[in-house]
Amino acid sequence: MRTFLELLRIIFISGILGALGWGIIGSIYTNNEATKSYSWLSAIAILLLIFVLYRNKLQFSGWYIGKGKVKLPKSLTVILILSSILLIVLPFVLGSLLS
Repeated sequence: MRTFLELLRIIFISGILGALGWGIIGSIYTNNEATKSYSWLSAIAILLLIFVLYRNKLQFSGWYIGKGKVKLPKSLTVILILSSILLIVLPFVLGSLLS
């Protein structure tokens, strides 16, 4: 039962934070016509950021009690965050180069 509750919690967190992130970033991309077709890259960036947040902070406050609750290694956290930043900026670069 705890595992099921934790899965529901993950879905709820992903949905709320994903919608909030997409609302903020999506409004920036819709102002620029060249970036609209590449805005899906920011969806991947948002999911990566939610994953890092969950694995490093939120998993320790949930219902699941078991083994495997370990933070991501520092180097992987940095790589994922930098990749997310790159994916957020990339539509502007692609939009200006390919348009």
